[in-house]
Amino acid sequence: MRIIFMGTPDFSVGTLEMLIQAGHEIVLAVTQPDKPKGRSKALQHPPVKEAALAHGIEVYQPRRVREPECIEYLRGYKPDIIVVVAFGQILPKEILELPPKGCINVHASLLPKYRGAAPIQWAVINGEPVTGVTTMRMDEGLDTGDMILKTEVPLKEGETGGTLFGRLAEAGAELCVKTLDAIAQGTAVYTPQDHDAATHTTIIKKQLGEMDWAKPAVELERFIRGMDPWPSAYTYLDGKTLKIWKARVQGLPDTGQGVTGTAQENQGVAGCRPGTILAVARDAISVQTGQGALILEELQLEGKKRMSAEAFLRGFALAPGKELGKKFKKV
Repeated sequence: MRIIFMGTPDFSVGTLEMLIQAGHEIVLAVTQPDKPKGRSKALQHPPVKEAALAHGIEVYQPRRVREPECIEYLRGYKPDIIVVVAFGQILPKEILELPPKGCINVHASLLPKYRGAAPIQWAVINGEPVTGVTTMRMDEGLDTGDMILKTEVPLKEGETGGTLFGRLAEAGAELCVKTLDAIAQGTAVYTPQDHDAATHTTIIKKQLGEMDWAKPAVELERFIRGMDPWPSAYTYLDGKTLKIWKARVQGLPDTGQGVTGTAQENQGVAGCRPGTILAVARDAISVQTGQGALILEELQLEGKKRMSAEAFLRGFALAPGKELGKKFKKV
């Protein structure tokens, strides 16, 4: 089929590549405009643009797809179908109705659960045992269109937002090819979503990464994994940002991700404020939470590299009683 592909981040690239391998004709790749990055503010291409150019596919980067000139530009390519994977803009009715076979979206959740932005990170943060990918025929709502195919992806032990991102991207690419095959053969079944069962997620912003030590240790451990690699979970140590990359709940049975502890250890210390350092070992730092204690295993202090707790403690002295989470004004 003649396809206009719309996508922007790394998550979209696998689907674009697999559609090409499956023999579909990608007549145009539509992605977000280049953005400045780093101190130099040099413009950086979105991953989809890089991939499309590598395959000799024309790239179009409109600032707003709702503009009439954008709609007319897309109309000129006469696509059979438009495939959308994490594009980053809401499509107007005129684009949704443009291709005869409609607009198909690859969404990284088992709809109607986790509509909206960042379903991958929230699946980790909320401790979901299983998530997945859904293909759907897009309508004017936010992830409200009729579902076509689904595939389930169980979360692994120690899963992070980054590792789940990669696995769902691969699953989504395969599901998209199967979906287009079904559409081309006329065997696709379109199932309306149960809107009463829908849940929604919010976009992940940098400030959302700040840890709330009043929450239970089990929730904070998932939060750390969900925020990896971006924006990362963080707290404050002596007024400096301290990123937490890896932690475990003190006192939980060893599953290969940490060491065992006692039930008493898991209670923390009565009367300690959440965020208080309870104990410092050679390779771990125990911190009081709202329920139980959290063992910090990988950290990164502002201006420093990411390192193990053991390496961190060789260069930074910490003692029980010190509180994390206090942001002081820098002088």
